Amino acid sequence: MGVDVRRSTVAGVRPHADLTFYLGSHHSAWLAFADVPLFISHRRLAARRNLPRAATAWALDSGGFTELDTCGRWRVTETSYLHSIARYHHEIGRLRWCAPQDWMCEPRILARTGLTVRDHQRRTVDSVLSLRTAHPPVPVIPVLQGWTIADYLRCAELYETAGIDLRAEPIVGVGSVCRRQATREIETLVTALGPDGLGLRLHGFGVSLAGSRRYGRSLASADSLAWSYAARRQRNPLNGCRHRSCQNCYRFARAFYDRAASALRQAATASVQPALFSMPDPSVAVRATGSAVADRLAG
Repeated sequence: MGVDVRRSTVAGVRPHADLTFYLGSHHSAWLAFADVPLFISHRRLAARRNLPRAATAWALDSGGFTELDTCGRWRVTETSYLHSIARYHHEIGRLRWCAPQDWMCEPRILARTGLTVRDHQRRTVDSVLSLRTAHPPVPVIPVLQGWTIADYLRCAELYETAGIDLRAEPIVGVGSVCRRQATREIETLVTALGPDGLGLRLHGFGVSLAGSRRYGRSLASADSLAWSYAARRQRNPLNGCRHRSCQNCYRFARAFYDRAASALRQAATASVQPALFSMPDPSVAVRATGSAVADRLAG
């Protein structure tokens, strides 16, 4: 009997778990000592001969944006990616979930691949389906890709057609948003997909402090590497730091984590802003469309 691709294998994430913030890092060595959850890219781990043993829970980024932006296609084969995930699971441990080999839908990436949004959506869903047939199974999460809200709702329908019940998934990623994540557009999108819309438990990729405050109440988890950019812009290191810049500093990153996690917690307990639900078209139409999709997902 084959593996049921409709069933999530994500471990360590409960349907009603507290909101989780993952500190993004380009330093895989932090896995050995960090005291908060980390978000690490496959591109940072793949070439390492010796991997650290994790002192904390973490999630794996597939590195899709850089892969497609650089090459216009996935050079990393599915077999290679699966082998790496298995290695990380056994040698590093404490891996909660991993992103699929998804296809982002930013105009810049579409220009590199020469494909359409629908092409990228189908390939993303196909990656999730294929990775979930692996043995042993890997904890890959579904990721919604698109550019407009209608795109994301169509991607949700693709998963539904494929037999994946997104509302039953512990975590559903929202892709192609990190470069516009602090905008009203993405706030409306996340609201349409989250608890007040389709009812999905969303992971926000690359969510800044501003984004956390805008729509953190609609997220189940998020990650951010924004601390590194902030450190590069800051002229002086933290008091007590001997390096010239804190762009690679765990102390600086940890302080950012505290602020980001606090912003998410505050947003999670904030009341819904009535203005968001009284906006004129096209938002009203989007919410109506979202309700229709939700009805189909529920049925």
